[in-house]
Amino acid sequence: MADLILALDNGTQSLRALLFDGHGRLYGKAAVPLRYQRPQPDRCEADPSLFWQALTVACQQLWQAYPDARDRLAAVTLTTQRSTVIALDADDQPVYPAIIWMDQRRLRPELLPPISRLWQLAFRMAGVADTVAGFQADCEAGWLRAEQPAAYRRIRRYGLLSAFLSYKLTGEWRDAVAGQVGYLPFDFHGQRWAPHWDWKWQACPITPDWLPELVPAGQQLGSIRADAAAATGIPVGLPVIAAAADKACEVLGSGCLRPDIACLSYGTTATVNLCADRHIAPLPFLPA
Repeated sequence: MADLILALDNGTQSLRALLFDGHGRLYGKAAVPLRYQRPQPDRCEADPSLFWQALTVACQQLWQAYPDARDRLAAVTLTTQRSTVIALDADDQPVYPAIIWMDQRRLRPELLPPISRLWQLAFRMAGVADTVAGFQADCEAGWLRAEQPAAYRRIRRYGLLSAFLSYKLTGEWRDAVAGQVGYLPFDFHGQRWAPHWDWKWQACPITPDWLPELVPAGQQLGSIRADAAAATGIPVGLPVIAAAADKACEVLGSGCLRPDIACLSYGTTATVNLCADRHIAPLPFLPA
């Protein structure tokens, strides 16, 4: 009887494998702590293999504790920490360590990617020129191009941690629409990659074909491939369903479903979130 869902939750402090039944009740769980490197005071990095290894260990621990659960799985879903960037080369090897969302490196003003004069004029008239410059300075792709040009030239896939783990599980370079939180050329109103004329493509030196295909929440990202099944113990061919970034999942899971209810979260960083029927930008031209 396929009556359980495996939820893989790659948070900041640990990676958790959780089993839920059809009523949302927790059936079982396992967790593996995560540790990061700080090569400089403003840096926070990790070998991308850290996350995949933690995922495989958490799953294997789960099957040891609940040996009957694998035969009862209906699907897998994935949520991860937001804004952690991973870039891969043509052989799917990392060109640089994963840049964790807590990282505070910034691109020097003289190295910011150029933006067309028309956009610059529009930003000055709107009074947001400094905000846009801040967006450029925080964009990890811009930093890689300026400070790690050899690594930047090798990039063939560029995405968030959720895209990386989805790819490892399914072999499909896809990611959830609702997971795109970061310095990316993403259209929050349209819920898709920004149109080709959008200023974000100039601010973020990213080639469109590097980015994953986006899949709406609730639709299938792919299926567990054979090598992932061997490493994790998840049955081969099991569907992987698109979810959202960790905070978004937390908001929905806590029952914060109306705009008059706010969700206070005290994780690694404290946030307040709410649901609305349209995108609301807390700061214009910056990611939510």
